[in-house]
Amino acid sequence: MTLLESIHALPKSEKMKVMEFLWEEITIDDSSYISPGWHENVLIETEKSVKEGDIKGVDWSKAKQELRNEFK
Repeated sequence: MTLLESIHALPKSEKMKVMEFLWEEITIDDSSYISPGWHENVLIETEKSVKEGDIKGVDWSKAKQELRNEFK
């Protein structure tokens, strides 16, 4: 079984743990990462939507807890 197949077989709660682990590993030294050009466009659109009131922000701690509760 490949690594990806093993991850696919995990329950969602374990997949979330894997994702969080990978994100922490990736972001330890973010100075070597070059963000793709489309990221800037998405950020500009998101900022515009927030300013216009189309979307509202959620506290990151609260959002993480909600996701953890959903995928238990």
